[in-house]
Amino acid sequence: MAASPFLRDCGAESDYRSDRNDLVEDFYLPALAASTAYDRAVGYFAASVIATLGQGIDKFTARGGTMRIIASPYLDPADIKDIEDGYELREVLQRAALRDLEQAVEDARAARGLGKLGQLVAENRVDFKLAYVEERGRVGMYHEKIGVFRDGRDVIAFKGSANETRSGLVGNFEAIEVYRSWDPSDARRAARISKDFDDLWENRTQMLHVIPFTEAAKVIVERSARATADQYELDDLPTGGTPIRTTPLPSPGTLAIPPSLKVRDYQKEAVQNWFHNQCRGILRMATGTGKTLTALSAASQLGTLLRKNDASASLLTVVVAPYQHLVDQWAKDIEWFGVTPLRAYEATSKWSPRAHSLLQNIALGGTRGGVIVTTNATFGGDAFQNLLSSYRGHLLLVADEAHNLGAAHLRTRLPENAQYRLGLSATPERWFDEEGTDALTDYFDRVVFEMGIGEAIRRGALCRYIYTPILVELDDEEAELYAETSAKIARLIAAGTDLKETADRDSPLGRLLKKRADIIGHARGKLEILHAEIEKRRDTSHQLIYCAEGKHPLLYEHGTDGPRQIDQVMEMVGNELHMPAARYTSETKRSARLDILRRFANNDLQVISSMRCLDEGVDVPASRTAYLLSSSSNPRQFIQRRGRVLRKAPGKERADIIDFVVVPPAGGDAIQYETERSLLRRELARVEEFAYLADNEGDTLNVLRPVRERYGLFDT
Repeated sequence: MAASPFLRDCGAESDYRSDRNDLVEDFYLPALAASTAYDRAVGYFAASVIATLGQGIDKFTARGGTMRIIASPYLDPADIKDIEDGYELREVLQRAALRDLEQAVEDARAARGLGKLGQLVAENRVDFKLAYVEERGRVGMYHEKIGVFRDGRDVIAFKGSANETRSGLVGNFEAIEVYRSWDPSDARRAARISKDFDDLWENRTQMLHVIPFTEAAKVIVERSARATADQYELDDLPTGGTPIRTTPLPSPGTLAIPPSLKVRDYQKEAVQNWFHNQCRGILRMATGTGKTLTALSAASQLGTLLRKNDASASLLTVVVAPYQHLVDQWAKDIEWFGVTPLRAYEATSKWSPRAHSLLQNIALGGTRGGVIVTTNATFGGDAFQNLLSSYRGHLLLVADEAHNLGAAHLRTRLPENAQYRLGLSATPERWFDEEGTDALTDYFDRVVFEMGIGEAIRRGALCRYIYTPILVELDDEEAELYAETSAKIARLIAAGTDLKETADRDSPLGRLLKKRADIIGHARGKLEILHAEIEKRRDTSHQLIYCAEGKHPLLYEHGTDGPRQIDQVMEMVGNELHMPAARYTSETKRSARLDILRRFANNDLQVISSMRCLDEGVDVPASRTAYLLSSSSNPRQFIQRRGRVLRKAPGKERADIIDFVVVPPAGGDAIQYETERSLLRRELARVEEFAYLADNEGDTLNVLRPVRERYGLFDT
């Protein structure tokens, strides 16, 4: 079929019906091949149009064509319930649309056709949007079916019953009406349909709303392009209503290292060490050194090795991460490795049927593998445990922040049928929990690779930093409460309280230890100094502020109420200093978290204030400055916070860490001398750790000399 140079030469008729026309051969392909722009709005668009119109897409691409597609996802009952339960509407719609695309590319022809959009996507010549109806708080789907072909001079607009789906073009009885701009009897209707589409695209249509979908769709388009790059052209399209046959893609469900990923030498060494230890072990790697990509590279290589030994071998990879936002973060990286993972969290009904279907598909040989990413909470539940115990094939368990799985309620849930085990942690030792630490090494085996922050800085994996400790004195009231709380702790320990209770925040000893730590974290003198420090850097972008959790213990002592430290910080930064800022806490919705990190990376936000949510796994490479208003004596927390701000980013050569170090008030009571000395010793342990690798180590230690002399602490 030769391409027509212009739309008016493509032979378009005024209408088409399945009983007398082939809609594909007679209308769609000639019009698309003659077009330079194609706009399509359709209900339940599952991307099979690309399979059906593959030949036309080639000619359209060669002509420099651009494409705008508006679709409406199919919402299943679980999606509708999520909307009713208050979940972010955009997130639910995007998830449903991605599911539609995933189902479409299970067909090899659809995958090949979708892959043909790869060039258009790479050159930003195709855009996707999702449309929905929202009225009186209820959400409905958009069912109108219109399309517009343009060639720079003429327009062909059409409307009718044909969906761009397998059934809509090759297997149902369909009819469309066509309006040609050069035909005087059609011109007005062609212009009206063209304007209707433009209004819809720009979100100007009453009752209807459209949201962007291009970035989300790109992942599947690019993956399909990679997966089908070496395949031959599509066969001739079926005619006469013959359905497209479904044939599997080669090695579906298998991870592959992306060609654009540069695996660092130390990451290769880590993977090799893990293989030499029979594919078991712990990678003790500093925060920011790429543990996730190292683990996925290992999983990819393991799958390749298994298939090399047995072409029919399948590998199920299960990744366990502490929180939902980390599951989402892992999922993005896994998609880069060519697999869309199953995310298992929240209600069991959302993920369990799909997970069981995946395992059944693996068992029947329908796929060569799959990846499930889940949270610690879901992993420890009976439903997920039953799922794992039912699996009989090759199983790789990857534990992100593996130290968490040493907790008593999780270490007994680690699956013994996982032949391959990989633990990831900057600090795998559990704080005051030798039994939990032993359980981790018993299960995952020893640490097979280690890279601390110092080596990571030397190798260029992390950036260098300046460390500025600032001394903050407790006021008299805080010092008194600190001494009183310390005395109670000492009495409990002297009475024989098991020190294992230090890990239990609900035990009498645990509550007292938390109270004492909160006195330090909420020291009132910190805020005035913070104000002065931020004002010095008022024109500096990408600043993180780590705040103490909860409220000042003195408020509880006095039975009064007051703002949290993070509220006071946001008031200071936003309203007093007029700097764009946002808070990132456990109360922040998952979709809002992603938006905050995106805006921070783009410099639309100057400051993020957080408590503990940024401690584990969250990528904030753009951060340049970190203020540590609160740091526990647990090395894991302050090591992770340092690593978070040392992640490399374009244009970032060095980071600044400002640490608020609490010291007793000058001229304190001699009776409290030992208590104050112990307080200072704990704070100095962190300072020593931070100062050792800082560019300004000597200057840092000089700041602490006077207080060391006062308490005789030159041995720390």
